[in-house]
Amino acid sequence: MEIRDAHFPGRAPIDAYGNGGFRFANMSHKGALLCVPSGIYGWHVDDPSQFSEEAFERVFQEQSDIEVLLVGTGVDLRPLPSDLKTLFREASILSDPMSTGAAIRTFNVLLSEDRAVAAALLPVD
Repeated sequence: MEIRDAHFPGRAPIDAYGNGGFRFANMSHKGALLCVPSGIYGWHVDDPSQFSEEAFERVFQEQSDIEVLLVGTGVDLRPLPSDLKTLFREASILSDPMSTGAAIRTFNVLLSEDRAVAAALLPVD
């Protein structure tokens, strides 16, 4: 049996969240998500303390197609590290941390407007 990293090859709104996971495109995923132009990926980050350049590598790989990055930090707003904010700014990406619920609502609106949006979402229970 082959176990692969979770990946949905496309853009889709997030239909629901909670219980440590998300629902989108008639599927569900337990754990964090990274939603970028190339698709929706399982994200191996459990806590805002793990936010680093490496954690956002896929965002930087697709930076030419991303104007806004919404970072859902869980139940509460947690600021991004200043060095990471600088890297996003240098990549011409507006990074906006907020609670996961707010990030999902904003992501869905911007996605419906066909905006160049990405989201990094930590799950909530």
